[in-house]
Order: sequence, then structure tokens, then C-alpha cells
Amino acid sequence: MATILVTNDDGVGSPGLLALKQGLSRLGHVVVLAPERNWSASSHAKTMHKPLRLAQVTLADGSAAYSSSGSPTDCVALAAGGVLGMKPDLVVSGINAGYNLGIDVTYSGTVACAMEATIQGMPGIAVSSVAVPEEGVELAAIHAKAAAVACVLAAEVLEKGLPEGTLLNVNVPGIAPERVRGVHMTRMGHRRYPTGALIRRHDPSGRPYYWLGGEAPVDQLDDGTDVGAVAAGFVSVTPVTLDMTDYTFLRELAAWTTAASVV
Repeated sequence: MATILVTNDDGVGSPGLLALKQGLSRLGHVVVLAPERNWSASSHAKTMHKPLRLAQVTLADGSAAYSSSGSPTDCVALAAGGVLGMKPDLVVSGINAGYNLGIDVTYSGTVACAMEATIQGMPGIAVSSVAVPEEGVELAAIHAKAAAVACVLAAEVLEKGLPEGTLLNVNVPGIAPERVRGVHMTRMGHRRYPTGALIRRHDPSGRPYYWLGGEAPVDQLDDGTDVGAVAAGFVSVTPVTLDMTDYTFLRELAAWTTAASVV
């Protein structure tokens, strides 16, 4: 029987994590180890300067789980190191409260968990949907749909594996489950965040403080991309590789004389 680690970046109490754990339980032995608090947009943060602590907790369905004082990727590294008495056969991260499309993969702690799994020699899948569904749709229904998608993909990965250095980034539309039109295998699309999204305020002592972000992203709805697929009502499944080399530009860069002229 396969052992599946479920983790996330929203914290061990997230309803998306519980739905994912419940959905994957039909495939094998599911173990939950997730951060004790929300680490959204933490990317691949690692704890190197202080010890980590684990605690046994109880999820909302009464099942046992573990929380960590560390980051999302710390949770995966701890499991890979045997802190739970075994090394998982598969790591599935999510269900994230918010899409992770296009450039979001560089910010996402959810995707970073799947990356860390890949680095540690385990297949990794990141699963995301919405934080707030459209009017009239229950978030629990979206979570159930996303968990079902994750279960099918996890079964395939357990059977067939993934290429070395590759993870799957999955995004499920935040619409009524019956309106989901299918699954598209996609490439990363184009999403940008407006510049100047800096909010300056003052505390009661008059000292300035700042909030970053807050504005909705601007998406380019190209065919064949994760951004375009989700906007059109499809689940997107994007293979993401850890090798971020730009091979096309590498050939041009090799012809530059700048570097050679200074050595």
C-alpha cells in the first residue's frame, strides 16, 4: 500500500487540506504533516537558523495529523528525512486557497512543496482552486471536485511515475463542479500583477508601514496555457520542471564576448 503525504501552505487547519486528505485515502495510507500556521506566498522558504518542532493534532473529521513549526517545504523535508517513520511514496500539496497559475509558481508555497518532494526524490503534485467561489457555489463542492481530480492523477503517478525533476501543477476552476468542462494538459501561461500595488499607512505613533499587493492579477488568456484553461472552465495540469535554464537563449549567450573579455 502506498504512503501519501498531504501538506499545504495554508496551515494544517485548512478545509482544502482536509478534503484532499479524505479524497486520497482511497488510494493508500495518507499522512498529514502541514505548517501550524498560514504560509501563503512563502515560496521555497527553508528554516536553517532554528530548530523545528512537531505536534500531533486532530483534524476536523477527528483524524490524526501532524503540524510543524516550520515552512511548507520544511514539512516535506522532515517527512523525507523519516521524522514520521517512513519516506512517502508520493507528496500531494493543497488544496490551495487560490489559483497558482503562470508566474504564481514562483511565489507559491503549495507548489514549492511539490518542488521539494521532487528534490527529495519523491513525485510531487500541487493542487489549487479558489479561496472564494462564485455566488451560489459551495466551497466544499469545489474542494470535493479538486480532491477527486487529485485522486485520479495521484493514481496515475503512483503507477507510472514522473520524469526526473518534474512535478505536476494542477488548478481546478472555482465553478460548480457540473460546469467543469474537462481536463487540459497545459503549459505555464502569462499572469502579471499590477505595479505600484504598494499601500502606505501610518501606525498610531505616526510611523509609516506598508502593505504589498492586494490588486487582482492581469491574465493573458492564451490557448494551451494554465491561465487560459482555467478561465475557460477546464482543469489545468501543467508539468513543471526544476531545470529553469533558458536553452534557447543559452546558445545566443554562448556567442557573447563580454564574459570572455574579463578573464
